[in-house]
Amino acid sequence: MTMVKAHVSTPESVAGRYRLVQVVHRETNRVCWYGEDVRVQRPCLVTQIGLPDEPPGDGARRVTDRVVRTSERMGLALPDRVAEVVDAVEESGDLWIVTEWIEGTPLGEVLAGHGTLNYARAARIGLELLEVLEAAHAQGITHGELSPGQVYVRDRGPVVVTGFGLAGATLAPRLSAPAYASPEQARDERIGPAADLWALGALLYTMLEGRPPFRDRGRPEATLKGVDRLPLRTPVRSGPLTRAVQGLLRKDSRERLTRPVVRETLLRALDEEPEPVPEPRLRGRCLASPGWSRRAMVGGTALAVITVAGAALAVTGGLPDGSDPSASGTKPRPAPSATPSPQSPSGTLTPSGTPAPSGSPSGQPSATPSPSPSPSRTALPAGFARYDAPEGFSVTVPEGWRPLRTDRVSDLAYRVTLGAEGDPRTLAVTYSERVGPDPVTVWRDVEPSLKRAGDYRRIGKIRATTHRGREAAEMEWLTGTGDNRVRTFGRGFLIGDNRGYSLRWTAPAADWDDASNRRALGLALNSFREPSSG
Repeated sequence: MTMVKAHVSTPESVAGRYRLVQVVHRETNRVCWYGEDVRVQRPCLVTQIGLPDEPPGDGARRVTDRVVRTSERMGLALPDRVAEVVDAVEESGDLWIVTEWIEGTPLGEVLAGHGTLNYARAARIGLELLEVLEAAHAQGITHGELSPGQVYVRDRGPVVVTGFGLAGATLAPRLSAPAYASPEQARDERIGPAADLWALGALLYTMLEGRPPFRDRGRPEATLKGVDRLPLRTPVRSGPLTRAVQGLLRKDSRERLTRPVVRETLLRALDEEPEPVPEPRLRGRCLASPGWSRRAMVGGTALAVITVAGAALAVTGGLPDGSDPSASGTKPRPAPSATPSPQSPSGTLTPSGTPAPSGSPSGQPSATPSPSPSPSRTALPAGFARYDAPEGFSVTVPEGWRPLRTDRVSDLAYRVTLGAEGDPRTLAVTYSERVGPDPVTVWRDVEPSLKRAGDYRRIGKIRATTHRGREAAEMEWLTGTGDNRVRTFGRGFLIGDNRGYSLRWTAPAADWDDASNRRALGLALNSFREPSSG
Protein backbone atom coordinates (compact mmCIF):
# COMPACT_ATOMS: atom_id res chain seq x y z
CA MET A 1 0.00 0.00 0.00
CA THR A 2 1.45 3.37 -1.02
CA MET A 3 0.86 6.03 1.58
CA VAL A 4 0.62 9.74 1.04
CA LYS A 5 3.04 12.20 2.52
CA ALA A 6 2.36 14.71 5.25
CA HIS A 7 2.22 18.38 4.32
CA VAL A 8 5.49 20.10 5.06
CA SER A 9 5.00 23.62 3.74
CA THR A 10 2.45 25.59 1.82
CA PRO A 11 3.10 28.24 -0.82
CA GLU A 12 1.40 31.63 -0.70
CA SER A 13 -0.05 31.09 -4.17
CA VAL A 14 -0.62 28.23 -6.60
CA ALA A 15 0.24 28.22 -10.30
CA GLY A 16 1.12 31.89 -10.01
CA ARG A 17 -2.58 32.68 -10.06
CA TYR A 18 -4.47 31.49 -6.99
CA ARG A 19 -3.64 33.34 -3.79
CA LEU A 20 -4.18 31.29 -0.62
CA VAL A 21 -5.94 33.50 1.93
CA GLN A 22 -7.39 31.38 4.71
CA VAL A 23 -7.92 27.75 5.67
CA VAL A 24 -11.62 26.84 5.83
CA HIS A 25 -11.35 23.11 6.58
CA ARG A 26 -8.76 20.37 7.00
CA GLU A 27 -8.82 16.59 7.07
CA THR A 28 -6.11 13.95 7.35
CA ASN A 29 -4.49 14.65 4.01
CA ARG A 30 -6.59 17.49 2.66
CA VAL A 31 -6.70 21.25 3.31
CA CYS A 32 -9.33 23.59 1.85
CA TRP A 33 -8.49 27.26 1.39
CA TYR A 34 -10.48 30.38 0.74
CA GLY A 35 -8.50 31.74 -2.21
CA GLU A 36 -8.50 34.51 -4.76
CA ASP A 37 -8.02 34.16 -8.49
CA VAL A 38 -5.80 37.20 -8.93
CA ARG A 39 -6.21 37.10 -12.69
CA VAL A 40 -9.95 37.77 -12.62
CA GLN A 41 -10.25 39.08 -9.02
CA ARG A 42 -12.74 36.44 -7.90
CA PRO A 43 -12.93 34.29 -4.76
CA CYS A 44 -12.37 30.56 -5.19
CA LEU A 45 -12.04 27.37 -3.16
CA VAL A 46 -8.59 25.80 -3.41
CA THR A 47 -8.17 22.23 -2.15
CA GLN A 48 -4.67 20.90 -1.40
CA ILE A 49 -4.21 17.10 -1.44
CA GLY A 50 -0.96 15.26 -0.87
CA LEU A 51 -0.04 12.83 -3.64
CA PRO A 52 1.89 9.58 -3.13
CA ASP A 53 5.61 10.09 -2.62
CA GLU A 54 6.42 8.60 -6.01
CA PRO A 55 3.52 8.97 -8.44
CA PRO A 56 4.10 6.90 -11.57
CA GLY A 57 5.36 8.82 -14.62
CA ASP A 58 2.59 11.07 -15.86
CA GLY A 59 0.30 10.03 -13.00
CA ALA A 60 -0.18 13.60 -11.79
CA ARG A 61 -1.39 14.70 -15.22
CA ARG A 62 -3.85 11.80 -15.36
CA VAL A 63 -5.17 12.79 -11.93
CA THR A 64 -5.80 16.41 -12.93
CA ASP A 65 -7.43 15.39 -16.23
CA ARG A 66 -9.70 12.90 -14.48
CA VAL A 67 -10.82 15.38 -11.84
CA VAL A 68 -11.74 18.00 -14.45
CA ARG A 69 -13.54 15.53 -16.74
CA THR A 70 -15.55 13.97 -13.93
CA SER A 71 -16.54 17.39 -12.60
CA GLU A 72 -17.80 18.39 -16.04
CA ARG A 73 -19.90 15.23 -16.35
CA MET A 74 -21.42 15.66 -12.90
CA GLY A 75 -22.07 19.35 -13.52
CA LEU A 76 -24.14 18.46 -16.58
CA ALA A 77 -26.03 15.72 -14.74
CA LEU A 78 -26.75 17.70 -11.57
CA PRO A 79 -26.02 21.44 -11.95
CA ASP A 80 -25.62 23.49 -8.78
CA ARG A 81 -25.22 20.34 -6.67
CA VAL A 82 -21.61 19.49 -7.55
CA ALA A 83 -18.75 21.98 -7.21
CA GLU A 84 -17.51 23.16 -10.60
CA VAL A 85 -13.79 22.54 -11.01
CA VAL A 86 -12.17 25.42 -12.89
CA ASP A 87 -8.58 24.22 -12.63
CA ALA A 88 -6.48 21.32 -11.34
CA VAL A 89 -2.70 21.40 -11.15
CA GLU A 90 0.14 19.38 -9.63
CA GLU A 91 2.69 21.55 -7.88
CA SER A 92 5.45 20.64 -5.41
CA GLY A 93 4.10 17.11 -5.05
CA ASP A 94 0.59 18.25 -4.11
CA LEU A 95 -2.61 18.16 -6.11
CA TRP A 96 -4.40 21.51 -6.11
CA ILE A 97 -8.06 21.55 -7.16
CA VAL A 98 -9.66 24.95 -7.77
CA THR A 99 -13.43 25.32 -7.78
CA GLU A 100 -15.75 28.27 -7.79
CA TRP A 101 -16.31 29.57 -4.27
CA ILE A 102 -19.12 27.66 -2.56
CA GLU A 103 -21.55 29.76 -0.53
CA GLY A 104 -21.68 27.25 2.29
CA THR A 105 -19.97 25.60 5.24
CA PRO A 106 -18.21 22.21 5.20
CA LEU A 107 -20.28 19.67 7.10
CA GLY A 108 -17.23 19.03 9.28
CA GLU A 109 -17.32 22.66 10.46
CA VAL A 110 -21.05 22.46 11.16
CA LEU A 111 -20.42 19.42 13.33
CA ALA A 112 -17.45 21.09 15.02
CA GLY A 113 -19.80 23.83 16.17
CA HIS A 114 -22.66 21.56 17.25
CA GLY A 115 -21.28 18.10 17.97
CA THR A 116 -24.40 16.29 16.74
CA LEU A 117 -27.52 16.95 14.67
CA ASN A 118 -30.98 15.64 15.42
CA TYR A 119 -32.12 12.78 13.22
CA ALA A 120 -34.50 14.89 11.09
CA ARG A 121 -31.72 17.27 10.11
CA ALA A 122 -29.35 14.38 9.45
CA ALA A 123 -32.01 12.64 7.36
CA ARG A 124 -32.47 15.72 5.17
CA ILE A 125 -28.75 15.99 4.49
CA GLY A 126 -28.65 12.25 3.86
CA LEU A 127 -31.42 12.51 1.26
CA GLU A 128 -29.66 15.35 -0.53
CA LEU A 129 -26.43 13.33 -0.64
CA LEU A 130 -28.29 10.26 -1.84
CA GLU A 131 -29.69 12.26 -4.76
CA VAL A 132 -26.18 13.32 -5.80
CA LEU A 133 -24.84 9.77 -5.49
CA GLU A 134 -27.71 8.37 -7.54
CA ALA A 135 -26.95 10.80 -10.37
CA ALA A 136 -23.27 9.81 -10.24
CA HIS A 137 -23.91 6.07 -10.13
CA ALA A 138 -26.30 6.36 -13.10
CA GLN A 139 -23.30 7.57 -15.12
CA GLY A 140 -20.97 4.90 -13.82
CA ILE A 141 -19.17 7.34 -11.51
CA THR A 142 -18.20 6.38 -7.96
CA HIS A 143 -17.25 9.25 -5.68
CA GLY A 144 -15.06 7.14 -3.38
CA GLU A 145 -13.90 10.12 -1.28
CA LEU A 146 -17.07 11.27 0.46
CA SER A 147 -16.34 12.79 3.88
CA PRO A 148 -17.51 15.73 6.04
CA GLY A 149 -15.05 17.98 4.21
CA GLN A 150 -16.54 17.15 0.80
CA VAL A 151 -20.09 18.20 1.72
CA TYR A 152 -20.96 21.90 1.87
CA VAL A 153 -24.12 22.97 3.69
CA ARG A 154 -25.59 26.15 2.20
CA ASP A 155 -27.73 28.97 3.53
CA ARG A 156 -30.25 28.43 0.76
CA GLY A 157 -30.66 25.24 -1.19
CA PRO A 158 -29.41 21.66 -0.88
CA VAL A 159 -25.86 20.60 -0.11
CA VAL A 160 -23.03 20.86 -2.64
CA VAL A 161 -20.58 17.96 -3.05
CA THR A 162 -16.91 18.26 -4.00
CA GLY A 163 -14.20 15.67 -4.67
CA PHE A 164 -15.54 13.77 -7.66
CA GLY A 165 -12.80 12.19 -9.78
CA LEU A 166 -10.30 11.52 -7.00
CA ALA A 167 -11.16 7.88 -6.30
CA GLY A 168 -8.63 5.54 -7.88
CA ALA A 169 -6.79 8.45 -9.48
CA THR A 170 -3.60 7.68 -7.54
CA LEU A 171 -2.00 4.69 -5.87
CA ALA A 172 -3.34 5.80 -2.49
CA PRO A 173 -6.60 3.96 -1.70
CA ARG A 174 -8.00 6.90 0.22
CA LEU A 175 -6.53 10.36 -0.19
CA SER A 176 -8.27 12.65 2.24
CA ALA A 177 -10.20 11.03 5.10
CA PRO A 178 -9.28 7.39 5.88
CA ALA A 179 -11.83 7.21 8.71
CA TYR A 180 -14.61 7.34 6.08
CA ALA A 181 -13.10 4.70 3.77
CA SER A 182 -15.09 1.53 3.13
CA PRO A 183 -13.63 -1.85 4.14
CA GLU A 184 -12.97 -2.68 0.48
CA GLN A 185 -10.99 0.56 0.13
CA ALA A 186 -9.10 -0.30 3.29
CA ARG A 187 -8.10 -3.59 1.63
CA ASP A 188 -7.12 -1.68 -1.53
CA GLU A 189 -9.72 -3.55 -3.60
CA ARG A 190 -11.66 -2.30 -6.56
CA ILE A 191 -14.60 -0.16 -5.43
CA GLY A 192 -18.05 0.65 -6.77
CA PRO A 193 -21.28 2.38 -5.69
CA ALA A 194 -21.42 0.29 -2.50
CA ALA A 195 -18.37 2.20 -1.22
CA ASP A 196 -20.33 5.45 -1.52
CA LEU A 197 -23.24 3.94 0.41
CA TRP A 198 -20.80 2.99 3.17
CA ALA A 199 -19.54 6.60 3.24
CA LEU A 200 -23.15 7.85 3.42
CA GLY A 201 -23.69 5.58 6.42
CA ALA A 202 -20.48 6.85 8.01
CA LEU A 203 -21.61 10.47 7.53
CA LEU A 204 -25.02 9.75 9.04
CA TYR A 205 -23.30 8.01 11.97
CA THR A 206 -21.04 11.05 12.52
CA MET A 207 -23.91 13.55 12.34
CA LEU A 208 -25.96 11.57 14.85
CA GLU A 209 -23.30 10.20 17.21
CA GLY A 210 -20.82 13.09 17.13
CA ARG A 211 -17.88 10.90 16.03
CA PRO A 212 -17.00 8.75 13.01
CA PRO A 213 -17.82 5.03 13.23
CA PHE A 214 -14.10 4.21 13.19
CA ARG A 215 -11.75 6.73 14.73
CA ASP A 216 -8.76 8.27 13.03
CA ARG A 217 -5.68 6.57 14.51
CA GLY A 218 -3.14 9.15 13.37
CA ARG A 219 -1.56 7.07 10.59
CA PRO A 220 -3.65 6.27 7.49
CA GLU A 221 -2.61 2.61 7.43
CA ALA A 222 -3.64 2.17 11.10
CA THR A 223 -6.99 3.89 10.49
CA LEU A 224 -7.72 1.76 7.42
CA LYS A 225 -6.81 -1.40 9.34
CA GLY A 226 -9.35 -0.47 12.02
CA VAL A 227 -12.06 0.16 9.39
CA ASP A 228 -11.44 -3.27 7.92
CA ARG A 229 -11.11 -5.36 11.09
CA LEU A 230 -12.78 -3.69 14.08
CA PRO A 231 -16.50 -4.13 14.87
CA LEU A 232 -18.83 -1.16 14.50
CA ARG A 233 -19.50 0.76 17.69
CA THR A 234 -23.26 0.47 18.29
CA PRO A 235 -25.01 3.81 17.66
CA VAL A 236 -26.89 5.17 20.68
CA ARG A 237 -28.28 8.52 19.46
CA SER A 238 -29.56 7.61 16.01
CA GLY A 239 -33.23 7.06 16.88
CA PRO A 240 -35.28 5.92 13.85
CA LEU A 241 -32.16 6.02 11.67
CA THR A 242 -30.33 3.34 13.67
CA ARG A 243 -31.20 0.46 11.35
CA ALA A 244 -30.31 2.51 8.26
CA VAL A 245 -26.94 3.43 9.70
CA GLN A 246 -26.13 -0.13 10.71
CA GLY A 247 -27.39 -1.47 7.39
CA LEU A 248 -25.17 0.90 5.40
CA LEU A 249 -22.13 0.07 7.54
CA ARG A 250 -22.04 -3.65 6.89
CA LYS A 251 -18.54 -4.90 6.17
CA ASP A 252 -19.67 -7.06 3.25
CA SER A 253 -20.59 -4.67 0.44
CA ARG A 254 -23.15 -7.16 -0.91
CA GLU A 255 -25.14 -6.95 2.33
CA ARG A 256 -25.48 -3.14 2.51
CA LEU A 257 -28.88 -1.51 2.16
CA THR A 258 -29.94 -0.51 -1.32
CA ARG A 259 -30.63 3.10 -2.28
CA PRO A 260 -34.46 2.70 -2.37
CA VAL A 261 -34.49 1.23 1.14
CA VAL A 262 -32.23 4.01 2.43
CA ARG A 263 -34.42 6.69 0.84
CA GLU A 264 -37.60 5.31 2.37
CA THR A 265 -36.01 5.14 5.82
CA LEU A 266 -34.77 8.73 5.60
CA LEU A 267 -38.15 10.00 4.39
CA ARG A 268 -39.92 8.28 7.30
CA ALA A 269 -37.54 9.96 9.76
CA LEU A 270 -38.48 13.39 8.41
CA ASP A 271 -42.11 12.84 9.37
CA GLU A 272 -41.32 11.94 12.97
CA GLU A 273 -40.80 14.41 15.80
CA PRO A 274 -37.04 14.99 16.16
CA GLU A 275 -35.45 14.24 19.49
CA PRO A 276 -34.08 17.16 21.49
CA VAL A 277 -30.32 17.60 21.32
CA PRO A 278 -28.09 19.31 23.89
CA GLU A 279 -26.44 21.62 21.36
CA PRO A 280 -28.26 24.50 19.60
CA ARG A 281 -30.05 23.34 16.47
CA LEU A 282 -29.11 24.78 13.09
CA ARG A 283 -32.63 25.88 12.29
CA GLY A 284 -34.77 25.04 15.29
CA ARG A 285 -37.96 26.59 13.91
CA CYS A 286 -37.66 24.79 10.59
CA LEU A 287 -36.97 21.46 12.22
CA ALA A 288 -40.15 21.71 14.23
CA SER A 289 -42.29 22.85 11.30
CA PRO A 290 -44.80 20.25 9.99
CA GLY A 291 -43.91 21.16 6.41
CA TRP A 292 -40.16 21.06 6.89
CA SER A 293 -39.75 17.59 5.40
CA ARG A 294 -41.02 18.83 2.06
CA ARG A 295 -38.83 21.91 1.82
CA ALA A 296 -35.15 22.42 1.05
CA MET A 297 -32.95 23.06 4.08
CA VAL A 298 -30.76 26.04 4.70
CA GLY A 299 -27.45 26.04 6.54
CA GLY A 300 -23.85 27.22 6.36
CA THR A 301 -22.40 30.61 5.58
CA ALA A 302 -22.37 32.91 2.57
CA LEU A 303 -19.27 34.82 1.62
CA ALA A 304 -21.36 37.12 -0.55
CA VAL A 305 -23.37 38.19 2.48
CA ILE A 306 -21.34 41.18 3.27
CA THR A 307 -22.08 42.02 6.83
CA VAL A 308 -23.20 40.64 10.05
CA ALA A 309 -25.13 42.18 12.82
CA GLY A 310 -27.46 40.96 15.40
CA ALA A 311 -29.61 42.17 18.10
CA ALA A 312 -29.46 42.28 21.84
CA LEU A 313 -32.55 43.30 23.74
CA ALA A 314 -32.72 44.88 27.17
CA VAL A 315 -29.03 44.50 27.86
CA THR A 316 -27.98 46.49 24.81
CA GLY A 317 -30.45 49.23 25.56
CA GLY A 318 -27.51 50.94 27.20
CA LEU A 319 -25.41 50.74 24.05
CA PRO A 320 -25.62 53.45 21.38
CA ASP A 321 -28.80 53.22 19.22
CA GLY A 322 -30.03 50.25 21.27
CA SER A 323 -29.26 47.69 18.57
CA ASP A 324 -27.15 44.58 18.28
CA PRO A 325 -25.84 41.44 19.12
CA SER A 326 -26.86 37.93 18.50
CA ALA A 327 -24.25 35.21 18.67
CA SER A 328 -21.21 33.23 17.49
CA GLY A 329 -18.76 31.59 19.77
CA THR A 330 -17.46 31.24 23.26
CA LYS A 331 -17.75 33.60 26.17
CA PRO A 332 -15.33 36.55 26.09
CA ARG A 333 -13.38 37.86 29.02
CA PRO A 334 -15.64 40.01 31.23
CA ALA A 335 -15.17 43.75 31.08
CA PRO A 336 -13.42 45.23 34.11
CA SER A 337 -15.68 48.26 34.23
CA ALA A 338 -19.40 48.50 34.88
CA THR A 339 -19.74 51.83 33.05
CA PRO A 340 -19.42 52.77 29.38
CA SER A 341 -15.83 53.28 28.32
CA PRO A 342 -14.98 55.77 25.57
CA GLN A 343 -12.07 53.71 24.31
CA SER A 344 -10.55 50.30 24.95
CA PRO A 345 -6.93 49.32 24.31
CA SER A 346 -6.23 49.36 20.62
CA GLY A 347 -5.51 45.65 20.27
CA THR A 348 -3.06 44.18 17.78
CA LEU A 349 -2.97 44.57 14.01
CA THR A 350 -1.24 41.84 11.99
CA PRO A 351 -0.39 43.31 8.55
CA SER A 352 -0.91 41.65 5.18
CA GLY A 353 1.29 38.62 4.62
CA THR A 354 2.49 38.48 8.23
CA PRO A 355 1.54 35.35 10.17
CA ALA A 356 -0.27 36.02 13.44
CA PRO A 357 1.27 34.58 16.61
CA SER A 358 0.40 30.90 16.71
CA GLY A 359 -0.78 31.04 20.28
CA SER A 360 -3.50 33.62 19.68
CA PRO A 361 -7.00 32.93 18.38
CA SER A 362 -6.13 34.79 15.19
CA GLY A 363 -3.12 32.58 14.72
CA GLN A 364 -5.57 30.00 13.41
CA PRO A 365 -6.69 31.11 9.98
CA SER A 366 -8.92 28.07 9.62
CA ALA A 367 -12.64 28.81 9.44
CA THR A 368 -13.28 26.13 12.01
CA PRO A 369 -13.93 27.01 15.66
CA SER A 370 -11.76 24.07 16.67
CA PRO A 371 -8.14 24.67 17.68
CA SER A 372 -6.51 22.67 14.89
CA PRO A 373 -3.22 24.21 13.79
CA SER A 374 -2.83 25.92 10.47
CA PRO A 375 0.17 26.42 8.21
CA SER A 376 2.48 29.14 9.44
CA ARG A 377 2.42 31.03 6.16
CA THR A 378 -1.14 32.30 5.68
CA ALA A 379 -1.05 35.43 3.56
CA LEU A 380 -3.75 38.06 3.86
CA PRO A 381 -4.77 39.98 0.75
CA ALA A 382 -2.83 43.18 0.13
CA GLY A 383 -4.33 46.10 2.00
CA PHE A 384 -5.82 44.04 4.83
CA ALA A 385 -4.73 43.17 8.36
CA ARG A 386 -5.98 40.90 11.13
CA TYR A 387 -7.18 42.77 14.21
CA ASP A 388 -6.81 40.95 17.55
CA ALA A 389 -9.06 42.69 20.06
CA PRO A 390 -8.39 42.91 23.81
CA GLU A 391 -11.87 41.42 24.21
CA GLY A 392 -10.56 38.23 22.63
CA PHE A 393 -12.15 38.23 19.16
CA SER A 394 -10.22 38.66 15.91
CA VAL A 395 -11.27 39.76 12.43
CA THR A 396 -9.68 40.74 9.11
CA VAL A 397 -10.20 44.44 8.29
CA PRO A 398 -8.64 47.01 5.95
CA GLU A 399 -5.17 48.08 7.03
CA GLY A 400 -5.20 51.11 9.30
CA TRP A 401 -8.49 50.30 10.94
CA ARG A 402 -8.64 50.52 14.73
CA PRO A 403 -11.32 50.79 17.44
CA LEU A 404 -13.14 54.09 17.04
CA ARG A 405 -15.39 53.50 20.05
CA THR A 406 -15.96 50.83 22.69
CA ASP A 407 -19.11 50.75 24.81
CA ARG A 408 -19.99 48.38 27.63
CA VAL A 409 -22.94 47.55 29.85
CA SER A 410 -21.38 46.04 32.97
CA ASP A 411 -19.98 42.65 31.99
CA LEU A 412 -23.13 41.64 30.11
CA ALA A 413 -22.57 43.29 26.74
CA TYR A 414 -20.09 45.31 24.73
CA ARG A 415 -19.79 46.83 21.28
CA VAL A 416 -16.51 47.62 19.50
CA THR A 417 -16.79 49.81 16.41
CA LEU A 418 -13.83 49.52 14.01
CA GLY A 419 -12.92 51.96 11.26
CA ALA A 420 -10.36 54.51 10.10
CA GLU A 421 -10.20 58.26 9.69
CA GLY A 422 -11.27 59.20 6.19
CA ASP A 423 -12.98 55.84 5.55
CA PRO A 424 -16.78 56.17 5.82
CA ARG A 425 -17.25 52.43 6.43
CA THR A 426 -17.42 50.84 9.88
CA LEU A 427 -17.66 47.36 11.37
CA ALA A 428 -19.43 47.00 14.71
CA VAL A 429 -18.77 43.82 16.73
CA THR A 430 -21.24 43.28 19.55
CA TYR A 431 -21.47 40.64 22.26
CA SER A 432 -24.31 40.02 24.72
CA GLU A 433 -25.13 37.50 27.44
CA ARG A 434 -28.87 38.21 27.28
CA VAL A 435 -29.90 37.26 23.75
CA GLY A 436 -33.34 35.80 23.11
CA PRO A 437 -33.79 32.24 21.78
CA ASP A 438 -35.10 33.29 18.34
CA PRO A 439 -32.84 35.59 16.25
CA VAL A 440 -35.76 36.76 14.06
CA THR A 441 -37.76 37.87 17.09
CA VAL A 442 -34.69 39.61 18.49
CA TRP A 443 -34.37 41.68 15.31
CA ARG A 444 -38.07 42.57 15.44
CA ASP A 445 -37.66 43.83 18.98
CA VAL A 446 -34.60 45.87 18.00
CA GLU A 447 -36.17 47.52 14.95
CA PRO A 448 -38.12 50.19 16.87
CA SER A 449 -34.87 51.58 18.27
CA LEU A 450 -33.46 51.79 14.74
CA LYS A 451 -36.51 53.74 13.59
CA ARG A 452 -35.85 56.37 16.23
CA ALA A 453 -32.65 57.32 14.38
CA GLY A 454 -34.81 58.92 11.66
CA ASP A 455 -35.04 58.32 7.91
CA TYR A 456 -35.00 54.58 8.55
CA ARG A 457 -36.13 52.12 5.89
CA ARG A 458 -35.78 48.34 6.06
CA ILE A 459 -34.81 46.56 2.83
CA GLY A 460 -36.77 43.32 2.43
CA LYS A 461 -37.74 40.97 5.24
CA ILE A 462 -36.01 39.84 8.39
CA ARG A 463 -34.67 36.46 7.34
CA ALA A 464 -33.92 33.37 9.41
CA THR A 465 -30.65 31.79 8.34
CA THR A 466 -27.54 30.19 9.81
CA HIS A 467 -24.00 31.45 10.28
CA ARG A 468 -21.32 28.72 10.07
CA GLY A 469 -23.95 26.26 11.24
CA ARG A 470 -25.32 28.41 14.06
CA GLU A 471 -28.87 29.70 14.30
CA ALA A 472 -29.03 33.25 12.97
CA ALA A 473 -31.11 36.01 11.41
CA GLU A 474 -30.24 38.86 9.11
CA MET A 475 -31.68 42.25 8.23
CA GLU A 476 -30.71 45.10 5.93
CA TRP A 477 -31.68 48.77 6.19
CA LEU A 478 -31.05 52.35 5.05
CA THR A 479 -30.73 55.49 7.19
CA GLY A 480 -30.02 59.12 6.41
CA THR A 481 -30.76 61.14 3.30
CA GLY A 482 -28.93 62.41 0.22
CA ASP A 483 -25.14 62.17 0.36
CA ASN A 484 -25.40 61.06 4.01
CA ARG A 485 -27.50 58.01 3.22
CA VAL A 486 -25.87 54.80 4.52
CA ARG A 487 -26.73 51.16 4.18
CA THR A 488 -26.28 48.42 6.78
CA PHE A 489 -26.56 44.67 6.55
CA GLY A 490 -26.74 42.87 9.86
CA ARG A 491 -26.61 39.27 10.94
CA GLY A 492 -26.83 38.02 14.50
CA PHE A 493 -26.00 34.45 15.43
CA LEU A 494 -26.61 32.43 18.59
CA ILE A 495 -24.01 30.47 20.55
CA GLY A 496 -26.05 28.99 23.39
CA ASP A 497 -26.64 29.92 27.03
CA ASN A 498 -28.42 33.14 25.97
CA ARG A 499 -25.17 34.45 24.48
CA GLY A 500 -24.54 35.90 21.08
CA TYR A 501 -22.25 37.85 18.80
CA SER A 502 -23.00 40.03 15.83
CA LEU A 503 -21.13 41.98 13.23
CA ARG A 504 -22.65 44.94 11.43
CA TRP A 505 -21.08 46.57 8.40
CA THR A 506 -22.19 50.10 7.46
CA ALA A 507 -21.14 51.93 4.28
CA PRO A 508 -22.37 54.81 2.09
CA ALA A 509 -25.38 53.59 0.12
CA ALA A 510 -23.89 54.95 -3.11
CA ASP A 511 -20.76 52.81 -2.68
CA TRP A 512 -22.45 49.65 -1.44
CA ASP A 513 -21.99 47.59 -4.60
CA ASP A 514 -18.38 48.61 -5.24
CA ALA A 515 -16.12 45.57 -5.61
CA SER A 516 -13.73 46.87 -2.93
CA ASN A 517 -16.55 47.26 -0.43
CA ARG A 518 -17.99 43.80 -1.08
CA ARG A 519 -14.53 42.24 -0.87
CA ALA A 520 -13.82 43.85 2.50
CA LEU A 521 -17.21 42.79 3.83
CA GLY A 522 -16.73 39.22 2.68
CA LEU A 523 -13.32 38.97 4.32
CA ALA A 524 -14.65 40.38 7.59
CA LEU A 525 -17.51 37.88 7.65
CA ASN A 526 -15.39 34.88 6.74
CA SER A 527 -12.53 35.69 9.13
CA PHE A 528 -14.30 36.59 12.38
CA ARG A 529 -13.21 34.46 15.33
CA GLU A 530 -14.67 34.63 18.81
CA PRO A 531 -12.43 34.24 21.89
CA SER A 532 -11.08 30.74 22.45
CA SER A 533 -12.77 28.76 25.18
CA GLY A 534 -9.42 28.08 26.79
